[in-house]
Amino acid sequence: MRSKRQLFVLLSAASALTSFAAFPLKAISTQPNAAASGVQQMNIFQAIILGFVQGMTEFLPISSTAHLKAIPVVLGWGDPGVAFTAVIQLGSIAAVVWYFWQDLVRIIKGATRAIALKDYNDFDFRLSVGILLGTLPIIFFGLLIKKLIPDFDNSPIRSLSAIAIASIGMSILLGVAEKLGLRQRDFEKLTMRDGLLMGLAQSLALIPGVSRSGSTLTAGLFMGLERETAARFSFLLGIPAITLAGLVELKDILSLGLSSAAIVPLVAGVISAGVFSYIAIAGLLRFLKTQSTWVFIWYRLVFGIAILSAIATGMLKNS
Repeated sequence: MRSKRQLFVLLSAASALTSFAAFPLKAISTQPNAAASGVQQMNIFQAIILGFVQGMTEFLPISSTAHLKAIPVVLGWGDPGVAFTAVIQLGSIAAVVWYFWQDLVRIIKGATRAIALKDYNDFDFRLSVGILLGTLPIIFFGLLIKKLIPDFDNSPIRSLSAIAIASIGMSILLGVAEKLGLRQRDFEKLTMRDGLLMGLAQSLALIPGVSRSGSTLTAGLFMGLERETAARFSFLLGIPAITLAGLVELKDILSLGLSSAAIVPLVAGVISAGVFSYIAIAGLLRFLKTQSTWVFIWYRLVFGIAILSAIATGMLKNS
């Protein structure tokens, strides 16, 4: 119980300290061009801070998108936008690949060997297929959103109030999953069906504030997985989805012909996200071996209520 309270305080303090620490950095940094895009507005100091936010929240079930939208708005930096958010996620992908490198090599070798031997009951083959199946829903719904909502970056779905409501809703769902989940199946008992179901849950993360890690961890608990197994599979499942999203946005950004002054902060943000993502992955897996997810449930609830309260009192604009 003590470690849960400590982590809750750490999560809350991290958001606050990020805000306070960034103000002096903001004061000595150059002022962004208001007419520029979110990526072009970022200076190196802001990018490093946002890389820290991305890294520490991408793999925790508290929504990196929500924090990357809320924290810079609170600081008066404005919304960095979907493109900047997606690109610095490449740092998080580098971290998860680095952390699970041996597992990935084993899975790829095992799946390749199984295909050669036509051993389609092999665990590594079934796990690979499960990851591929789980990636399809978020690709489908992602393309659907781009088609139906061309200006998604500025849509009401990405407003602070929508993010807050999503955060509160997911905190309730994770709480129910924590209460009802049997937590009887370990990593060796994963199936292709688990990949597809968790992939469907992962697609909910297209709604800002839901959290990819949160939605997949919630689904995993509902499916009877152990907490660490659900988190571990969530990380592996996220590799193709986050990589594809980051590469697509990177291509779009580079097509704008960014200056070196805009590219340097982007690289700094990616590196910062990578370093802190690795720390978050290792910390979460170690934490879930012995602890429940209640600290994240309460944090998400408080985070959502705090945003709605700030909007209601006029402290924040519902942008």
